[in-house]
Amino acid sequence: VVTDMANNWCTIESDPGVFTELIQEMGVQGCQVEELYSLDKESMDAYRPVYGLIFLFKWRSNERDDRPVEKETSPDIFYADQVINNACATQAILSILLNRPDIDLGPELTNFKTFTQEFPSHLKGLAINNSDLVRKAHNSFARAEPFVVESRTAKEDDDVYHFISYVPIKGKLYELDGLKGGPICLGEVESEDWLDAARPEIQKRIEQYSNKEIRFNLMAIIRNRAEVLQEQQAALEKERERAIGLVQSRGSALPSNDELEGILESARAAGTADVVHVEPGMEATVTPEQLFILLGTLNERLPGNPA
Repeated sequence: VVTDMANNWCTIESDPGVFTELIQEMGVQGCQVEELYSLDKESMDAYRPVYGLIFLFKWRSNERDDRPVEKETSPDIFYADQVINNACATQAILSILLNRPDIDLGPELTNFKTFTQEFPSHLKGLAINNSDLVRKAHNSFARAEPFVVESRTAKEDDDVYHFISYVPIKGKLYELDGLKGGPICLGEVESEDWLDAARPEIQKRIEQYSNKEIRFNLMAIIRNRAEVLQEQQAALEKERERAIGLVQSRGSALPSNDELEGILESARAAGTADVVHVEPGMEATVTPEQLFILLGTLNERLPGNPA
């Protein structure tokens, strides 16, 4: 059966690499998607800053959910009803991107957000469906099939999987599910600690299933890791250069690698080889030994930059 792909949405693979490229195809800058393999705090904190979480689970038609939804949604919250069968992953991604003002959406998605800001949730869902930008980006990741299969409605015994989003918006944590009719507020959160509030909510949802159900998937939209690491390296190099300037301003010669290693070994043995944070105005109170320790520690943290 031949279908008109321009008016339909294909099924795409649930993969963080695919989702990262999808985001880039829509013109968004500085973001990537990573898969999370654990709900523990250390694992989730390793990816900070996290813009939002995408959770995949098996959808059950008979599931009861008595939590209240916000029917009167603020224009500051982008919530769209799901009106597209095969694009709940893309909609979950958009629910995060369009609710984080600190993300560079690019000109086209920014215009889409502005244009739909005052729309009710049903019209926002239709706007996604009618967006050439979003649909073309989504369909560009169609899986190759030898035949085009006619789409059908899922039967009761079919395994159907669904994507939802968790995202902080103006001091509150929201669960955004396009099938619920409105956003679900999960409580007030601090901007830096919202992952601590999201973790138990996801765990509660997993615990609703039997122990035999293991088909869950959790992904995070995070800041581009290369940009984060480049900024960290630049900050360390700046601190290192400032320390070198302090040493030289005191008329002290920089130590050789062997001398520096000896100083560091002595400092390690004494338990004092932590980074010495040098702030403006501290020149008179920092000893050359402390500065040498700082330089050595920074060199260890900046591979390829010998003393």
